[in-house]
Amino acid sequence: MFAKTGLRVLRAHNMRVFRTYATPAMDKTLLDASKTLHDASKKPYDANKKTLVLLGTGWGTTTILKNLDTHNFNVVVVSPRNYFLFTPLLPSCTVGTTESRSIMEPIRHIVGRRGKDMRFIEAECTDIDVATKQLTLTRSLDPTAHTHIKYDHLVVGVGGTYNTFGTPGVEQHACFLKEINDASKIRRRLKDAIEKASFGDVAPEERDRLLHVVVVGGGPTGVEFAGEMHDLVTEDLAKWVPSLSRHIKITLVEALPNVLPSFDKRLVKYTEYMFAKNGIQLRTNTRVHSVGDRTLRVSTNGVESDVPYGTIVWAAGIRARQFAHTLRAKVPDVQTSARGLIIDDYLRVQGTQDIWALGDCTVSKNAPLAQVASQQGKWLARRLNALAHDADAFQKIQTHKPFIYASNGSLAYIGSERAIAELPWFNKQITLNGPFASVFWKAYCLWELSSVRSSLSVATDWAKRALFGRTMSVD
Repeated sequence: MFAKTGLRVLRAHNMRVFRTYATPAMDKTLLDASKTLHDASKKPYDANKKTLVLLGTGWGTTTILKNLDTHNFNVVVVSPRNYFLFTPLLPSCTVGTTESRSIMEPIRHIVGRRGKDMRFIEAECTDIDVATKQLTLTRSLDPTAHTHIKYDHLVVGVGGTYNTFGTPGVEQHACFLKEINDASKIRRRLKDAIEKASFGDVAPEERDRLLHVVVVGGGPTGVEFAGEMHDLVTEDLAKWVPSLSRHIKITLVEALPNVLPSFDKRLVKYTEYMFAKNGIQLRTNTRVHSVGDRTLRVSTNGVESDVPYGTIVWAAGIRARQFAHTLRAKVPDVQTSARGLIIDDYLRVQGTQDIWALGDCTVSKNAPLAQVASQQGKWLARRLNALAHDADAFQKIQTHKPFIYASNGSLAYIGSERAIAELPWFNKQITLNGPFASVFWKAYCLWELSSVRSSLSVATDWAKRALFGRTMSVD
């Protein structure tokens, strides 16, 4: 996954703070976003400033908040989650290498410790009126309650979610790996499968099915999860349940001829070599046709077969979240891509006024990587700072240099304390693999975490794992 995001300008506190902002039902008065928040804020709403609404707390919008001069705007952040998630370490949370809280950082902490000001609403944006610049929000704590707010400028950074490609049974039976709840679900599924297989009256065929972990998708996310799963089996389960650990099987399914297609071929070969050495079965050129509650139907080079499984993790694709398609529907003549919001080189949503978008919910010449979203966020923050007092910032932004993505390289952990790295060096790309690349990967993660607290928490998790092993306990 780290490689998928590249060398991205890479916890959350367990207390969740909620505020509700509602219009009196009797008159259904439309709320202005900044005025709505005024009652809950110590700082007054400034009518002389424009209201900037940011949707989402992912890589793009969080980077905007870090670089934006919030004194120039009435800044409002809307998101169903009140924290930033450090996704490169999400696969390690599934097996207890890293604890979930360690990679979650409350968005208020990120902004507050920089001496900046913003207002946060925990809700999901479900509709928009582009003519009146009105947003409809559904509150996270009460899905039946809706709030309306207005904006002068809007930045859409709602990100992406899993893509099943219409494969039957995936939604019902597979685990995904996009959010922190997904990691907990996988952890619970693995624990339950092991406990069920431990009963003495379980038939060998059923035991083998329960202990078969299938990963669909040979990108960085799937590869890293397979590597983490291997480490759990060899380093911990071999001690806890030695009679079962030797029956645990990991299979990675990929439709393309090889895994990690965006990486250098030498790194791909090294990954395939390490997987073969570690007993991880690779099934390339294999498509998944359907997923049942106990088996999945696949075809390899045209030959179909059924694969029994106990746990299946779907890491095969990504698509824009629903709000992106809701906005697309407002300007269907211009927004013609089903993949997400079409933006120009200045991150402007085509066919709209005063709306920018960035990250996985967009369609552009750049890949849907967190590294891209982070660079887009920094670029847009600087432009908004420069045009904060301009009456027509949306148009005049094109007097600045357009956004140009510069790759900082790619990293991926592949298990057994080994990683692969592809790094820019002047005008060339250098490749690294093995234990040294793993040390580099860990060091970079610690460096790029959102706070010193998060870095210390992750380092402590790794130290506890080295001293005492992982824990698979889960609520």
